[in-house]
Amino acid sequence: MNNQNKFPCGRYQSGPLSRREMLTRCGSGFGAVALAALARDKAYAETLAIPSDAQTQLGGIAGHGTHFPAKADHVIFLYMDGGPSQVDTFDPKPALDRFNGQNPGSLFNVEPTQFNNNGNVLASPWKFKKYGDSGIPVSDLFPHVAKHADELCVVRSMVSEFPEHTFANYFLHTGSGLQGRPSMGAWVNYGLGSECKDLPGFVAMNGGLIPPGGLDCFGSGFLPASYQGSVFKPSGSAVANINPTESTAGRQQTKLDLVRQLDQNALPRFGGHDSVESAIRNYELAYQMQMAVPDLMSLADEPESIRQLYGLDAKYEQTRIYAAECLLARRLVERGVRFIELTCPNVGADRWDQHSNLKKGHANNALAVDQPIAGLLADLKQRGLLERTLVVWAGEFGRTPFAQGKNGRDHNPFGFTIWMAGGGVKPGTIYGATDEFGYKAIENRVEIHDLHATMLHLLGVDHTRSTYRFGGRDMRLTDVKGHVLNEIVA
Repeated sequence: MNNQNKFPCGRYQSGPLSRREMLTRCGSGFGAVALAALARDKAYAETLAIPSDAQTQLGGIAGHGTHFPAKADHVIFLYMDGGPSQVDTFDPKPALDRFNGQNPGSLFNVEPTQFNNNGNVLASPWKFKKYGDSGIPVSDLFPHVAKHADELCVVRSMVSEFPEHTFANYFLHTGSGLQGRPSMGAWVNYGLGSECKDLPGFVAMNGGLIPPGGLDCFGSGFLPASYQGSVFKPSGSAVANINPTESTAGRQQTKLDLVRQLDQNALPRFGGHDSVESAIRNYELAYQMQMAVPDLMSLADEPESIRQLYGLDAKYEQTRIYAAECLLARRLVERGVRFIELTCPNVGADRWDQHSNLKKGHANNALAVDQPIAGLLADLKQRGLLERTLVVWAGEFGRTPFAQGKNGRDHNPFGFTIWMAGGGVKPGTIYGATDEFGYKAIENRVEIHDLHATMLHLLGVDHTRSTYRFGGRDMRLTDVKGHVLNEIVA
């Protein structure tokens, strides 16, 4: 029976070769496949002394690999959910003290705010001091982080295009205010892959609060599903879909073999469809993680000095939660995970989003994260990891210099502060500035696309060349925008 009789429409086309079909048919090439597998393992690659360009040709790096020598190998993204106030943390404004209680409309042009419940100019409840040889000012909210001022590169001129949490979160995480685009962690994972064979390249640590916008903030969008973030919890071995439900290892292996066989049988019909290929990869990774994750999550081998450094024994429960996140982030870096995002613990005051009761809400949030972040910076540095690990502290926007009501602050996307440390940025520096009230960026304005372009640059990736064909055009994290902030690159 010929194809014309078997398929009456006469338009049948066999699907493209899948990964496994290729391996099945290319028996004579198994030597090269084995070599590629060894090159993919960092330890074996070093032993084999295979140059990096040869590793790329062998498929040792996912996606495109680096475009030029990288200054950083890993990213730890400290996401401050809700938008910390820049004028209460890292951007002191004496004018707020001078004009405290006055009508802001008589002093500057007030833009529409999220809730339009605008009060008077509100001075910061916290005092600022200069720290380190750099003299970077830090408020009393962060006494522990302040000790590492000489490691920080403080960017005071960030802006966002969105004043609402969900859209601003998508924009911060994916470079687009629309839902469903790949997150920056997915882009990094796609482009560079993981240095660890039994852990994902992108891990999102759930400290208790998933950002407004949900898990799409960690999603892979139109990239293959295997590049999305894997959500871990900072205690025990609670990682979705990795704990075996079978009574014995043999029974589990039999089930996995059956699932693998069914998937392989389906591949020719679907032409190597991403959902099937990604499912196979996720099964395999989950199986590998069953051995790796319990060892990762067990902190029993950490000395008491490290526990105290991070605050694992702090009185405040939320400090202990974030301390575990930060310590696990260091352990993930040591194991080769490429991109790690930490979310905030729930302090019972709606994240950093203090529309009222600013003093209590910001104080509790800072208490939760200050010591663990300082511990992370100190620990990375003493282990020689900070130089190759980019640490980024950022919220989705800032807050107004005038009150919402009497004692809160509304959303402010016109000028806010983030900071970076390690990973090739200039330490002990301040970049950009807001006006005298801390309201709008007026010097070296930095957009989210610029932040993403700079992060990718530090990882050795040209943001204009890290693309994926979708919807008829080459898509990228920075869309058609983004400039590398060369002034802050060491």
